[in-house]
Amino acid sequence: MMAPSSPCLVAVFVAVWLQFFSISASKKSIDAICHHVTDKRFCIKTLTAYPPAASATNTFQTVSAAIHVAESYAEKCRKFTEKTAKENPKMKEQFMACQDAYHRIVMSLRSAAGELKVSPDTSNYDVMVCTDQTTMVKDLVGKNRDVASNTIMKMTLMMNKLIAIAAAATDLLFPTEP
Repeated sequence: MMAPSSPCLVAVFVAVWLQFFSISASKKSIDAICHHVTDKRFCIKTLTAYPPAASATNTFQTVSAAIHVAESYAEKCRKFTEKTAKENPKMKEQFMACQDAYHRIVMSLRSAAGELKVSPDTSNYDVMVCTDQTTMVKDLVGKNRDVASNTIMKMTLMMNKLIAIAAAATDLLFPTEP
């Protein structure tokens, strides 16, 4: 029979403790981000469902994950608008402009992720300028009543929610003033 202090028992204890600590760290960071977002429930649901955010062991990892969620969604929107432009010759120019706007959102979010360690305030700015692009998309297709335009509008409203989460996340990395 093994003694209670066997190396296996200690390893199991450490593994469970680290997992608990990791969950606590990610929950704390997610709560801190979502505290500054209008739709807190959506924010918590989104971040806890995204494995890199849910398993983050520190605030920086959670912030990075929040930006990545927004970037991923922007890329899906970009691909959808690209496909829609090809399928709708009458509104091709509008949809191509939407595609360009989503491309700029993707690039801004990538820039934000790259700036996190060096300049959190620049990272925050990179996230915030994405709303200029979503406003442009709304202006381009918001008055249209076709199915594709309505889908793009719904995607854009969701994108705004994800931008808000990413912006709140980057705010956490600003140094606090005395």
